[in-house]
Amino acid sequence: MAVHIHNPNFFHTHQLRSSLSSASASHAPASYLFSRYSPAKIICKSSNQDDYLIDAPVSVGDGFSFSGGKYSDQPSPSDEWLKQGKWVKAHRVGGSGAEAKDPIFGLTMGASSQASKDIFRWFCVESGSPDSPPVILIHGFPSQAYSYRKALPVLSKNYRAIAFDWLGFGFSDKPQAGYGFNYTLDEFVSSLESFIDEVTTSEVSVSLVVQGYFSTAAVKYARNRPEKIKNLILLNPPLTPEHAKLPSTLSVFSNFLLGEIFSQDPLRASDKPLTSCGPYKMKEDDAMVYRRPYLTSGSSGFALNAISRAMKKQLKGYAEEMRTSLMDKDWKIPTTVCWGQRDKWLSYEGVEDFCKSSGHKLVELPMAGHHVQEDCGEELGGIISRIILKSALL
Repeated sequence: MAVHIHNPNFFHTHQLRSSLSSASASHAPASYLFSRYSPAKIICKSSNQDDYLIDAPVSVGDGFSFSGGKYSDQPSPSDEWLKQGKWVKAHRVGGSGAEAKDPIFGLTMGASSQASKDIFRWFCVESGSPDSPPVILIHGFPSQAYSYRKALPVLSKNYRAIAFDWLGFGFSDKPQAGYGFNYTLDEFVSSLESFIDEVTTSEVSVSLVVQGYFSTAAVKYARNRPEKIKNLILLNPPLTPEHAKLPSTLSVFSNFLLGEIFSQDPLRASDKPLTSCGPYKMKEDDAMVYRRPYLTSGSSGFALNAISRAMKKQLKGYAEEMRTSLMDKDWKIPTTVCWGQRDKWLSYEGVEDFCKSSGHKLVELPMAGHHVQEDCGEELGGIISRIILKSALL
């Protein structure tokens, strides 16, 4: 596939080459024509000579995306995933209500980058009986609720399992930072509380499963609302001081200019973070789901950039606060750490000692990496079920 860019200063050159060359890997050759004198439009000629637009009309797009793009005319895996889920409104929108503008050119962003008028929309997938004990599945940074797709069927046998996309990720709202949501860890804590209050009744406690760096926000929520938590299960959380630093794969998104560019590239923003931190080998159908938000709106990349900057500033303090909470003798929430030992981002060194000192259970998964639910989702579903069952019998 040849990509012809007539404007050498068009700063999304890297995104275009990466994203489109990826699409070409398994599909028919295509030709792309750009005009420097008109809004960016990409025409793709497939093998059957039918044309379609990779990006949406200017009125829909935000100038940074490939809205409307598709791999083929066949059913999309991301569409199938969306059919399984629903949107839940939770957490009130902050700010002045002004229209969001992009941080590079100051242009008004498209609808996907604008905050909701009153309350944010969260995408979630729920399985199991609504009368069963609830289990909330929280993905890591960066990932999606889709990462729990293999664990959901296992948990649904005995529990009401709910996996959601954080604000800024997947198919949930992604407001431009500074316009209703700033993606700070404090805001993730308060928004998590809003979401859980929305999907459960006040008298019901939940089992919370949370992966990676967002464990810091979940532990703070659990400390603030201990009566709401029945079990806390942490998947490869940042438990030691050495863990309180983002790996270069993620910290690059916080860099000036380079971060803005890389966060708009689906391969760098979704594929690389998921495959560089452990043994996970991504199938193309799964990659299509993870890439979809980055291909359909620039808002996903801007959110990733904002979250990375907030994490870089706040992770150390939040990780220290999490360790202090979990080591506190007054911590009464049954807590289990599940650790994928092939994690390339967070070292296992010090994890076992921490669990022994704090009195928390440790479950080791030798074949899993950082994203445990991706590497052994069905096994993890069984582990979670047994942990909750055993806790209920005590």
